[in-house]
Amino acid sequence: MRPTVAPFPTTRLRRTRRTPALRDLVRENTLTTGDLIWPIFIREGEGVEEPVPSMPGVVRRSVDLAVKAAEEAAALGIPAICLFPYTDPSLKTETCEEAWNPDNLSNRTIRAIKAAVPDIAVMTDIALDPYNANGHDGIVRDGIIVNDETVEALVKMALAQAECGADILGPSDMMDGRIGAMRAALEKAGHSDVTIMSYTAKYASAFYGPFRDAVGASGALKGDKKTYQMDPANSDEAIRLVERDLMEGADMIMVKPGMPYLDICRRVKDEFGVPTYAYQVSGEYAMLMAAAQNGWLDREKVMMESLMSFKRAGCDGILTYFAPEAARVLNAG
Repeated sequence: MRPTVAPFPTTRLRRTRRTPALRDLVRENTLTTGDLIWPIFIREGEGVEEPVPSMPGVVRRSVDLAVKAAEEAAALGIPAICLFPYTDPSLKTETCEEAWNPDNLSNRTIRAIKAAVPDIAVMTDIALDPYNANGHDGIVRDGIIVNDETVEALVKMALAQAECGADILGPSDMMDGRIGAMRAALEKAGHSDVTIMSYTAKYASAFYGPFRDAVGASGALKGDKKTYQMDPANSDEAIRLVERDLMEGADMIMVKPGMPYLDICRRVKDEFGVPTYAYQVSGEYAMLMAAAQNGWLDREKVMMESLMSFKRAGCDGILTYFAPEAARVLNAG
């Protein structure tokens, strides 16, 4: 039941906003470094930091510098990083075998980070688009993204990453039945402690453009992803997907993109009460950075306000390219 508020002037809601101390006492949500997951892009080479033009301040890192990024994250109090590979085009095929190669770029990076920074949680991406000659998250047959054959490939990918020491698997493909298949395979292989954060409500969004540039998938993509990613007009469908993925063995749930879908975050948290995350995706980051670089917005203030919006919407954490910058602000605070 909603509490009764006495009429003015008995109630003056501005009283608790009067000073910083009073505002701190009544603040409903708090953002900490423990809420942040830092997505980083990786590439071959040594000592390489290659800027991503559409994402100011974001780079592709070689494995040695990805390790340094993990060390930086740990020092800042960021509990997890998420790896996304820029795959050599010569390794991309229509059957995507490189995705489960134990010595592919992602798997070598997992091993290197866990050897150097064992306490940081390493999250991975499970989808075929970085390895697919067609740029899709699934295997393409006669112009159709086939579901069951793709799930078989994703299971092999998940097992390879688990073997390398990944802590959190992030299936971002949106194929039907993939969570149950992965969970069963992980249990059978003795990886019962590996966590799955399912990209459960991943929308067919226009906000992913800079990310596709960063992983080299933009030029390869043929067509669109609307037959497997969600329609931006739908909300109830997201709830059905969450229920399904939880029943199949997901430990955590992700909504993607973030700020345009805060209503979905709120619904998921309210209806299921499970660990709920959002991805502040590349397009969201790029928009804020572009406005800040033009002097139209205060970079630090909009960064922190945008991250707080996820907490207010019920999220337990946020994947964000702002993670190290936000952590420095929070640590200085």
